Amino acid sequence: MGIFSRMSDIVNSNINALLDSAEDPEKMIRLIIQEMEDTLVEVRSSSARVLADRKTAERKRLRIAQEVNDWEEKAKLAITKGREDLARAALQEKRAIEEELETISAELNSTDEHIEQLNDEVTQLQQKLSDAKAKQKALLMRSQTVHSRMAVKRQMHRSELDEAFSKFDKFERRMDNLEGELDAMDLGREGGLAAEIDALQDDDALNEELEALKQSMQRGESKKADNTKSSDI
Repeated sequence: MGIFSRMSDIVNSNINALLDSAEDPEKMIRLIIQEMEDTLVEVRSSSARVLADRKTAERKRLRIAQEVNDWEEKAKLAITKGREDLARAALQEKRAIEEELETISAELNSTDEHIEQLNDEVTQLQQKLSDAKAKQKALLMRSQTVHSRMAVKRQMHRSELDEAFSKFDKFERRMDNLEGELDAMDLGREGGLAAEIDALQDDDALNEELEALKQSMQRGESKKADNTKSSDI
């Protein structure tokens, strides 16, 4: 693709449409700006050559125009000297040079039109470049804003989690306090309710053992009394 064809494509392109269709708008805008800047450098370099060629062509046109005048003067001189044959030959030279002058003048007119068109397109390209840089700045600002908002959202979510954990810790601490109060009520009770129940079981065992001991003693006394009675007989 030629420089001017590429420049025309850029000038006629819709940056917004390109960005809308791109998966990565930031990368796309960087590529667009780089393409525009590279094209602008090439166009200016080509324009410099065109302008230099025009100056060369303009000097040639002036020189040929002077030759036309010179041959006309020579024809006049020949007429004053009565040499119409030389005057005719001079006019023939003049006509040939005038044809060359017309060709060069037409080329210069075409070059001027090209330069004018080129100036217009370069102006449009510079405007497009300015628009692209403004769009890039806007995209960067939007990107920074989005990242900032995401950071805030993450922080908010983190704060919410921290608050939830804090509430859970407070609830757990409250349960610990209640359990502590409950345990405090059992202090001095030899192990609390379970100990009291175990003590009841121990009391039953002692009562049984005591009753057995009493019965044993009663049997012993009865036997002793029986033995005494036998001795008296």
